[in-house]
Amino acid sequence: MNAPLTAKDFATDQEVRWCPGCGDYAILKCVQKTMADVEADPDKTVFVSGIGCSSRFPYYMNTYGFHTIHGRAPTFATGLKIANPDLDVWVVTGDGDGLSIGGNHLLHVLRRNVDLQVLLFNNEIYGLTKGQYSPTSRVGTRSPSSPSGSIDAPASPGAFALGAGAKFIARGIDTDAKNLSPVLKAAREFKGAAFVEIFQNCIVYNKDVFEDFTNKKQAKETQIIVEHGKPLLFASGSKGLKLNTKTLALEVVDVGDNALPESDILVHDETNRALAQMLVTLPMDGYPMPLGVIYREPSVAFDDAFWKAHATQGKRTGKVADALRKGSVWKKNS
Repeated sequence: MNAPLTAKDFATDQEVRWCPGCGDYAILKCVQKTMADVEADPDKTVFVSGIGCSSRFPYYMNTYGFHTIHGRAPTFATGLKIANPDLDVWVVTGDGDGLSIGGNHLLHVLRRNVDLQVLLFNNEIYGLTKGQYSPTSRVGTRSPSSPSGSIDAPASPGAFALGAGAKFIARGIDTDAKNLSPVLKAAREFKGAAFVEIFQNCIVYNKDVFEDFTNKKQAKETQIIVEHGKPLLFASGSKGLKLNTKTLALEVVDVGDNALPESDILVHDETNRALAQMLVTLPMDGYPMPLGVIYREPSVAFDDAFWKAHATQGKRTGKVADALRKGSVWKKNS
C-alpha cells in the first residue's frame, strides 16, 4: 500500500519565482497541502493558467499543467475537461488576466457550468506588467497608466461571477490557510464550475490594499466567515447582519445584552441567490468582508450533459491519427 501523499509530493523541482513577500507563495502552499489532504491523483490533475504573475502556478505544481494565452485559460480548460471528463481541472487566473481580455472566456465557462475550479487571484493591479491599474482597481488608484488616479468604476469578481450564472462562488485570503483550505476543498467537491476569489497582496505595486480587513489583529471585526445554516455573526458574536425589510438591504447590528437577540440575525443560506448578491456587493466601509462559500446551487455540469447527449457517452472509439486520415483530408499530389 502506497504511503499517503503530502504537500511536498505536489511541489516541483522548479525554483519558485515571485517577488519576496508575494501572496502567491501562501496560496501555492495552501493549494499543495489541500491537494494532499483530499488525496488528489497527480496523474489526473491539471492546472491551467493564462498570463500574469499568478499564471506561473502550473510550473510549481507536480501535476499536469498548461501555461496558455492571455485570458484564454478557461477555453483550454473546457477543452481538456470535455476531452477527458476524468481529469481534475483547475484554472488559475488574476483580476487582470481573467476580467479584462479574459472576461468573455471566464463568463462562458461559468455560465456553461463546466466541472472545474477557477481560482482568481485578486490584487487589484497588473503586477507582471509593472503596476498598471486593473479592472478591479479602486477609484483613485495611482499607477503608470492612471497617474492622476483611476476614474474607472471597479469590477466586483463575485458580482461578475454571479451575473455570469456561476453556481458556486466563494472567497478567501492568501495568508489565511485555515479558512482558504476548506473553501478549496468545497470547490473541488462541487459538480460544476466553482469560482473562488482569493484576495492576494501584491507587495510591490499595491501593497496592503486589503489591509483594512486582512489585518489579523482586527480580523474578528472586519471579516465574517459565512457558513450555511448559521447566523451571519462576526466580532466574536457581538455583531451581525440583519435584513432591513424596508430597504431590502443588509445592515450591521449589535447582538446580545441590551441589543438584538441572535434570533433576529439573518441565517446564511448558500442556495439563496438574492442573499449572495447582497453579500458580494456589500460596501467596503462599515461592513465586514464576507468569506467562505457564499453561493452554491447544485446543477448539472456541462461536461456531463455534453456526453449524455453524445452517442459514444464519452468512450473513445478511435484514434486521432485515424480520424485525420478519413474523409476530406488534403493529400499532396504525387
